Amino acid sequence: MSRGRIAVADWAIAAGVAATQLIAGSSGQHAATGPNPLGHVLLVVGGLALAGRRRAPVTVLAVTGSSALGHQALGFDVPVVAYLFAVYAAVRAGHRVVAVAGSVVMLAAVPLAILVSPHGWLLGEAFTRSRDVLQLAWLVAAGAAGEALRQAERRADEAERTREETARRRADEERLHIARELHDSLTHQISVIKVQAEVAVHLAHKRGEQVPEALLAIREAGREAARELRATLEVLRDDTPPHGLDQVPELVRRARAIGLDAELTVEGARGGVPAAVDRTAYRVVQESLTNIARHANATTASVRIDHRPDALVIRADDDGRATPDVVPVPGVGLLGMRERVTALGGRLRAAPRGGGGFTVHAELPVDRAP
Repeated sequence: MSRGRIAVADWAIAAGVAATQLIAGSSGQHAATGPNPLGHVLLVVGGLALAGRRRAPVTVLAVTGSSALGHQALGFDVPVVAYLFAVYAAVRAGHRVVAVAGSVVMLAAVPLAILVSPHGWLLGEAFTRSRDVLQLAWLVAAGAAGEALRQAERRADEAERTREETARRRADEERLHIARELHDSLTHQISVIKVQAEVAVHLAHKRGEQVPEALLAIREAGREAARELRATLEVLRDDTPPHGLDQVPELVRRARAIGLDAELTVEGARGGVPAAVDRTAYRVVQESLTNIARHANATTASVRIDHRPDALVIRADDDGRATPDVVPVPGVGLLGMRERVTALGGRLRAAPRGGGGFTVHAELPVDRAP
């Protein structure tokens, strides 16, 4: 059920309880004296407060209890229906101790409220009337219903987690199966093509013959296919926990270790970053540094991560050989990076910079709502 339908249902229940209490309080059978506007207001407030029982069950418990004591003290001898709903909601939300403590207070306070009411009941009569206003059996039933539903929801959540874990395990098994199939079939074939092309080029050079462009293209394609296949197999076989922003400094350290003058700048307060955004941010930085090391012929690189209220912005720059008048051909890594960012509703721009070098700029939306 959507949030909108839940809100409508909550208001419908609250309005129904308020109307029931108001009708009961307005009848001559339950009103001890003439019309009392404050008593009617308390009856309505106690009922309408139930609209917020999902968001603030403890507050609703206090409001309905206070309004019930108030209209009893003013002479409205009406069963505390709203308070029973509030007990149910509080127990269902897990506030069992608060609900029990509040109910004990109500059981003691209702006779006192009846005692000071305009009815003029005696002490024994007040206690007798309190059993009609707040029956212990109904109170226990409300709490038991809330606890039963809470346990049912908890078991449903556990079942859902179990299903997710089972699905995840099956996905891991299938991933490893695909990796084995790729390794057993494609790896051998691509290796044969690459080795044959390398041998053919070597023999042509040895004989002093001109190497055909097609043969060179086959050799380069074989090398690239082997690299991409190895990278794919590493991803498929990777069963370690997913990387995130915490591992970005290690990426920069490794870039420095291979001779690249890399620096990392982090701006803003990190706050709560969704797991999918966290993983994608790591992959963007990883792929950017990998491309710089492989293809850019750069000496320096800078990575900037900016934590904004509504987005995580990543920018990676280098001083490589890219120029604005040359349109780069996107590789598999860049396409994969763009797909990751787009899947999260973000934007990615990867292009040469005006002063030379290359820039990767990614914006990932961050929903910080609880």
